[in-house]
Amino acid sequence: MQDRPYRRLLVAAVGCLVACLAGCTATVQGPNAVDPAPGPSAQAATVPVASVRVLQLNLCNSGIAGCYTGRSTAAAAAAIRAQVPDVVTLNEVCDDDMPALERALAGVVPGGAAVSRFQAARNGRTGEPYRCRNGRQYGIGIVSRWPSVPGSVAGGGIYPAQDLDDPEERAWLCVDAAASPAVAVCTTHLAYTKREVAGAQCRYLFGTVIAGIRARDGAAPVVLGGDLNLGSGDSPDLQACLPPGSALVDDGGPQHVVGTPEFVVDAFETIDLRGTTDHPGLLVTLGPRPVG
Repeated sequence: MQDRPYRRLLVAAVGCLVACLAGCTATVQGPNAVDPAPGPSAQAATVPVASVRVLQLNLCNSGIAGCYTGRSTAAAAAAIRAQVPDVVTLNEVCDDDMPALERALAGVVPGGAAVSRFQAARNGRTGEPYRCRNGRQYGIGIVSRWPSVPGSVAGGGIYPAQDLDDPEERAWLCVDAAASPAVAVCTTHLAYTKREVAGAQCRYLFGTVIAGIRARDGAAPVVLGGDLNLGSGDSPDLQACLPPGSALVDDGGPQHVVGTPEFVVDAFETIDLRGTTDHPGLLVTLGPRPVG
């Protein structure tokens, strides 16, 4: 169920475009930045985009795995208060972790309000939601300072491709956030036991789920944070499932933040969670890709 520890401090960024136009420059702050994938389509470049500050967290909070400490939710709440993200994407959480993290974000963002969504993984042996040791549902979540779009059909589900030897069936979750302009936010935690399964899940996520969101909303911009388990940004397995021109940052391990081609990476850093989980936090600011 849990991934092996990743403690490297190296951070790689893919998909960051530096536009040398008069008075307009996009920059990346961090130890490593590599050339972007092929550029976005003309349609993507014309879609309105606002900056989005994303905090990706894997809390290892099931209570089952060896990386569990019982302290990661409090550390996550402290990181949220310190970093003030627009959205928080969460992996390996229990559903009763969500209220505390929602309160932490609400306490520091303009307007003092936040919303959250949770999607349970599924137990492949019982067909029921996967459970944490405390009996609560286990899975992934999103906390956002922006409310959900009324009437939105974005939601979550279980991937059709799974490792049949692993009882935890992996899930995805997306929400339409009423930012200005609107943006869809997604999270996932792909299989770690078999790379080919993680690759199939990634292709389904971007080729079916996210492609469907963009087709429905007229190529709405999408931001994803998650534990993709497909290597760093230059991994062929990862690149094979991403849209060309995607903005991409990793934590030097399995966690990534991805933006559809309307975005570039403006800044990123890892956040030390002080041993409360086996993953650092990954904080990324995505901004609009310059046109020209």
